[in-house]
Amino acid sequence: MLQRIVEVSLRFRGVVIVIAAVVVCYGIYTALHAKLDVFPDFVQPQATIQTEAPGLSPEQVETLVTRPVESAIGGTPDLESVRSQSIQGLSIITVVFKENTNILTARQMLAEQLSAISGELPSGVKTPTLSRLTSSTMDLLKIGLVSEKLTPMELRTFAQWVLRPRLQAVEGVASVGIMGGEVRQLQIQVDPARLLAHDLAIEDVAAAARQATGTLGAGYVETENQRVVLQTEWQTLTPEQLGEVVVTHVQGAPLRLKDVAHVTVAPEPKFGDATIQGGPGILIKLLSQYGSNTEEVTRAVEEALAEMTPAFEAAGIRLYPHLHRPATFIETAVHHIRIALFLGGIMVVLVLFLFLLNIRAAFISITAIPLSLLVAVIILDWLGATLNTITLGGLAIAIGAVVDDAIIDVENIFRRLRENLSAGSPRSVLRVVLDASLEVNNAVVYATFVIVLVFVPVLTMTGLQGRMFAPLGVAYILAILASLVVALTVTPALAMLLLPAAARRTTEHWFIRVLKAGYRWSMTRVMHAPRTIMGLGLVLCLGALALFATFGGEFLPAFREGHFVLMVSAVPGTSLPETMRLGQRISQDLLKNVTVGGQRVIDSIEHQAGREELGEDPWG
Repeated sequence: MLQRIVEVSLRFRGVVIVIAAVVVCYGIYTALHAKLDVFPDFVQPQATIQTEAPGLSPEQVETLVTRPVESAIGGTPDLESVRSQSIQGLSIITVVFKENTNILTARQMLAEQLSAISGELPSGVKTPTLSRLTSSTMDLLKIGLVSEKLTPMELRTFAQWVLRPRLQAVEGVASVGIMGGEVRQLQIQVDPARLLAHDLAIEDVAAAARQATGTLGAGYVETENQRVVLQTEWQTLTPEQLGEVVVTHVQGAPLRLKDVAHVTVAPEPKFGDATIQGGPGILIKLLSQYGSNTEEVTRAVEEALAEMTPAFEAAGIRLYPHLHRPATFIETAVHHIRIALFLGGIMVVLVLFLFLLNIRAAFISITAIPLSLLVAVIILDWLGATLNTITLGGLAIAIGAVVDDAIIDVENIFRRLRENLSAGSPRSVLRVVLDASLEVNNAVVYATFVIVLVFVPVLTMTGLQGRMFAPLGVAYILAILASLVVALTVTPALAMLLLPAAARRTTEHWFIRVLKAGYRWSMTRVMHAPRTIMGLGLVLCLGALALFATFGGEFLPAFREGHFVLMVSAVPGTSLPETMRLGQRISQDLLKNVTVGGQRVIDSIEHQAGREELGEDPWG
């Protein structure tokens, strides 16, 4: 079979080279448009259900909200586990499905189960909500807004009603969360003493306010010839107008809201807050959709922010666009693999030219690197995988190995061509190249499959470690197998085309003859002392095993991305204002005093405490 593959490649070498060129072009296109992410999708299919329960204590949330919701979703198909967390005013339930479950189908079934429970929850508890379908890493971009011109309420209003809709419209953005500032509310701050004096309850005030501020359908007026639809105007009330709403009548006189309460515009009670650069500001957290291209979506978001620059300037808002930017992680990884490819290629060229003294032989060998890696990228893209730090790491590891098969083949073909020229009756070039390639192909195939078998255990890993590191093994194996195909097809075809003329002009250099003589002398002595050599090898293996026991262990290597997270815990029960005060002081201290070589090294800092409404991070 190997002989047939090589022979067909030699006879149709022009076709093989054209196909290889097409694969390179398509591979470059695929690599430029492939999905990019920080990590593989390393979590099992899962969904999070959040239910807001304002005013309820953690114990009440657990009893009245979490348990009923857990019972309602208990019969969902392909369910593996359910875990929950109940905190003040919020129930969080994480539903984990079995491996390989279609997450879209699972979410649909979960939504059907939840639709039946919403009417059974206590009054005031909001409808259970499925969190957005996001990627494993979720974080897409964090940006900050700061303004000396706008009040915290005005800044929050800008972020919520001007900026948020624009960012949410970017394709690939799953959600846009906002923390910080003040949410504008029209509040009725009831005076309990006045209520008691007029024998009223809170519900009386709420009913009057609800009736005055609601938008109700007005129906229609129908005549003999026409039906006229009536439409009420949208209720836009000022505090003064709302204060004039009548609650009840006392001895024929109207009792208004302003008589029993203080009606005003005030900030909404906060679940959490944020600071930017150690001062008041707005933190906006963007999450990426499931299966989206992190780098592509990040650039689209940054383009949207650039479009809004005039709006920022007109409002007197300063934008901090890169408080946390995972796309930088990807760009750094891609940059490093480009450097690795370039350096690997240069080293291969130098070594091959040094030992073969021929640039054509070096060129044929080095073609295995881009061809093998691009074929691996194409197959990964067909499988729906992303290019991330793990798969790129697998390709980087493979750089040194993918060129081995081609080097062995080229060197043997080159040597046999020179020997054929000095023979008394030279054979045809095709026969020489075919025999020379087949001479080493068996060893090349066996060596390639041995290397592949070494990485097979990585593919059998399960759970989190399997989802994280199996893509590395897949990327490496694909690149190695692609290099074998290249060595059996493209390498002989190029050698047939380029090496015959080069073999006539090249002779073995003197230092190659010296190296061969030294190698022959050392091998002669080694073969006469096999037990000594085997003993030395065993000692080295035992020493390596002893050293292996002293190595530390980590799930992931240290990533030098430039983002650091500092967690600060206060005494349980600490208020939000006190937490913000502590965080603000720490932020300001870090900005002023963290230096390296006398230079301040912190570019930006954001601080958040608590949570946003229905946010992905339900911190206390």
